[in-house]
Amino acid sequence: MAEPIIGRLVAGEEAQVRRAYARFEAQPVTERRLTDDACPYGEAETTLAGEASAEGVGTFERKRRPVLTFGPSAIGGWWIHRSDLREQLDVKVSVRNVWTSARNIVLRAGSPHNYLRMVEHIVALRLGLGVDNVRLAIAGGDPPLFDRSSLDLVEAVERARVVPTGKPARYVTVREPVTIGGARGDFVTLLPAEPGDRRLRLDVAISWDTVIGDQRIQVDLTPETFTRGAGARTNATQAQYLLSKTVGRLLAETRNMGYTPDNILIHGRRGFITQPRPEFDLGEGRSCEPVWHRTMLDLVAALALIDRGRFCGTVKSYRAGHTLDVRLMTLLYLLDLLEPLP
Repeated sequence: MAEPIIGRLVAGEEAQVRRAYARFEAQPVTERRLTDDACPYGEAETTLAGEASAEGVGTFERKRRPVLTFGPSAIGGWWIHRSDLREQLDVKVSVRNVWTSARNIVLRAGSPHNYLRMVEHIVALRLGLGVDNVRLAIAGGDPPLFDRSSLDLVEAVERARVVPTGKPARYVTVREPVTIGGARGDFVTLLPAEPGDRRLRLDVAISWDTVIGDQRIQVDLTPETFTRGAGARTNATQAQYLLSKTVGRLLAETRNMGYTPDNILIHGRRGFITQPRPEFDLGEGRSCEPVWHRTMLDLVAALALIDRGRFCGTVKSYRAGHTLDVRLMTLLYLLDLLEPLP
């Protein structure tokens, strides 16, 4: 096996990262979807032509039916507008405004009430669909939850129509190879883009001690691969699901009241409790739905928190989650490790 490209280790222990990298490389690739297009999202900056909404059951407050509206923004970037808070400024979608990433990513600015929870499944669309300037309007901090994961949101953006602004798009990458290591044999590595190459290549592996087991995909981010992954639901163990429906109701981080067997993939040690989506079927009772969700709706969401442009290059991720992802995005800023692509 070739020596791993770890580059600059910004956190974690090198020996642990090298052991994790060996396990990562030993995992076979479950699915591979790459493109020859060196610029799959084009050279033009984009926004939306109009507004479109998606409504679903509340993630944390099941009795509510939150409505999330996508619309154009005259200001660069993605912005969250809390329409129920008249004296608060819009929250910019940026790693600078992450409140917590313990179980899901929460963005907040100004008042402690000016927040939106579980934003990852929403802001991933920024990179996944290649839309640069958007204003998200919602009357509350609880986002809607859908049986088809984020496909309802993809369709809302399609109805609003992605259009060019007349300005060139900005692309960024890392100045050098960068790695962060976690405490449980997890890591994320970012490799710089080659000159003239504006692809984002994702090499992602997960490893669960349940029926999910070991899964790994290598995929270039395109509107087509993102839309495939946008249909992959959040997964939870049977114990996690029961917690959210019982004593977990008492705790903000586990009070996922909107979870049902339809909108999350529940798994046990030997089998799935709920039926995986057929498009992710691997046969023999296995499904790659979890690794597609991790890749497109968790990892891409963290990369979308880079507010300097569309990130490109190669990302290798093993057993990582929101906390490690967001730590790395923060350190890219603190250590000045991002640079524009000409």
